[in-house]
Amino acid sequence: MDYHHATILQGVQCEGPKRLLQSHGGDTGTIQSALIQSNAQSWMMKIKKNKLCENENIPTMEKGIVTMNQKDRQRHHLLKMVVGGKISLREATPLIDVFYRQAKRLKKKLITEGAKGLVHDNRGRPSLRALSRELVEKIRELSLHKYATFNDTHFTEKLREGERITVGRLRRTSGITPKRRRRVKKHHKRRDRKPQEGMMVQWDGSPHQWFGKDHAPCCLIAAMDDATGTLCEAFFVPSECSLGYLTLLNTIVTRYGIPLSICQDRYSILHRNDDRWTREEQLTGEQKPTQVGAALQSFGITPIFALTLQAKDRIERLFGVLQDRLIVEMEILNIKVMAAPNTFLREHFIEDDNRRFAREPEISQRAWRRIGKDVDIERTISFPPMQ
Repeated sequence: MDYHHATILQGVQCEGPKRLLQSHGGDTGTIQSALIQSNAQSWMMKIKKNKLCENENIPTMEKGIVTMNQKDRQRHHLLKMVVGGKISLREATPLIDVFYRQAKRLKKKLITEGAKGLVHDNRGRPSLRALSRELVEKIRELSLHKYATFNDTHFTEKLREGERITVGRLRRTSGITPKRRRRVKKHHKRRDRKPQEGMMVQWDGSPHQWFGKDHAPCCLIAAMDDATGTLCEAFFVPSECSLGYLTLLNTIVTRYGIPLSICQDRYSILHRNDDRWTREEQLTGEQKPTQVGAALQSFGITPIFALTLQAKDRIERLFGVLQDRLIVEMEILNIKVMAAPNTFLREHFIEDDNRRFAREPEISQRAWRRIGKDVDIERTISFPPMQ
């Protein structure tokens, strides 16, 4: 490094970039050359930030003049220094923030095309994939009225299937806020899925105002396979009761077979939570199961009682999806009577939900057991006669 460059480096350290530029008449080329030779890249970036092509015009490409942003101007100035022999291309490459081969291409374009070669040809031009103004207005109208309560993914699916329209992020660019705020995901180690379909079924009931705030709450009882996430069955009942679970069990064993186990909570319908022991139970040292528990015992199904919501996480997330999607689907179809949504669930929604969210099991062989010929399903899944 010669005496002149050493003097400039000392001036940068003592005076700062702004005063140094003023003292050298705004000649950033000489200052940058000195800094590059001394590897003072941090001061180099400050010099460029304070005074880099500050006096260059920023015209439009329609008039034959180049529209350049700050990044383009930095590249233009550094490549001019390369062409002028003030620095080498290899020294300028890290400051341009491209690979060396790309820097060679940019240098060639600057020589052959001038500053215009550093700017992408499509800048300032409308995208060929842009939607027409009429289509954008139609989508905005559907989003604000017919599908106002749909989340972004559900809304996109409905446009593609019902309206034959495919869109990307039009809602955000139109100023329509998302249905719910997305929180930062926390890492939780989830329980691995069972490897075979039929090894474990999760079932539960979800009391909720499923038909809107103007209607009384009712309960949606549902069951899903743990390995595949398949929604086995779901239907509405006035309240969570033993009859609902026995009906659900009847559907599962008739349609799929007998699962090896069922994961459930400790609700009194499913698990004995009382302290009353009969003399017979005291002698055996075990309480008799509930009516639902007795039916599971008759089929040889192992009940697994979850102590926390996380233990039956997949059925809980299923109800979150159903409260988000099923309610707005029924609202679109104006379904308000309990018999109608059960038909809608059975004939349309369950199949559509499984098509979207079900997955292949780790082991293709199923674990469902066949019902024995000596098993009387109606007798097993029934209430005992009153004494």
